[in-house]
Amino acid sequence: MAAEVLLQVTGLDAGYDGSKVLQGVDMTVNTGEVVAVIGRNGVGKTTLMRSLIGLIRASAGCIVFKDMTISGMTADARAHLGIGYIPQGRDVFPQMSVEENLLVGELVNGSRAGKLYDLVYDLFPLLKERRTQRAGTMSGGEQQQLVIGRALIGNPSLMLLDEPSEGIQPSIVDDICRAMTTINKELGTTILFVEQNLDMIIRLSQRGYVIEKGRIIAEISSDDLHEPAVVRSYLQV
Repeated sequence: MAAEVLLQVTGLDAGYDGSKVLQGVDMTVNTGEVVAVIGRNGVGKTTLMRSLIGLIRASAGCIVFKDMTISGMTADARAHLGIGYIPQGRDVFPQMSVEENLLVGELVNGSRAGKLYDLVYDLFPLLKERRTQRAGTMSGGEQQQLVIGRALIGNPSLMLLDEPSEGIQPSIVDDICRAMTTINKELGTTILFVEQNLDMIIRLSQRGYVIEKGRIIAEISSDDLHEPAVVRSYLQV
C-alpha cells in the first residue's frame, strides 16, 4: 500500500528582509511518519519551520498540506487545518496559569473534535500537578512540556517541533522523547522536528533530511539514522 503524503514542499524559498535563507527546499512527509531535519546552526532549520507554519511568507515554491495548497495562508489558518507548532526556545504565556495556557491551544486549533487534556496530563503529570501555577515561574524543561501539551490539545495531524531538547536537562528530554513516541504511535500524529541532539534524533526519527545553506542536501534512511557515526557526520556537514 502506497504511503499517503501529508505534507509536500516543493521549491521553497524564504528569508528575512530580502535576504534568502531557504533555497529551493523540496521535502515530503507521509502520514504517520516521524521525520527529523538536521544540520548545523544557522543553516535554515528554524526558517523552514517558521515557513511551514506561516510565520514567514515564502517568496517562491509551494507547500501542500492534506492535498490543499497552504503557501499563502496565515499561521492561524494553518493551525485550524491541523498543524501544531512548538517553537524554538519555548513560548508560554508567562502570566497565565498552566491550565490557561492549555486552553489557548484549544482556541488556536479551533473547534475540531478530540481535545486531549487527559492524554496531556498522562504524558506530563507535572502539568496536572501545576495546573494553577503561572507558566512564567516554571523551569525551561517544564515550559517545554507545557508548549508541547498546548499544541497537542487540539489533536493536530502534524506537529512541527523546533529543537525541542535545546537547553533542557536530560531527564526531561527523556520524558519528551517518550511522550512524542506515544503521540505518534497511539494517535498516529505525524511529527516533523528540527534537532541537533544526537540521542533524540536516533530515538525518535524514522527518516531524516539534512539541510545545509538553506538547501536539502541529503535524505537519511531509517537504517542510517540508527548509526550514531552517520548521524554525527551529517550534524558536522
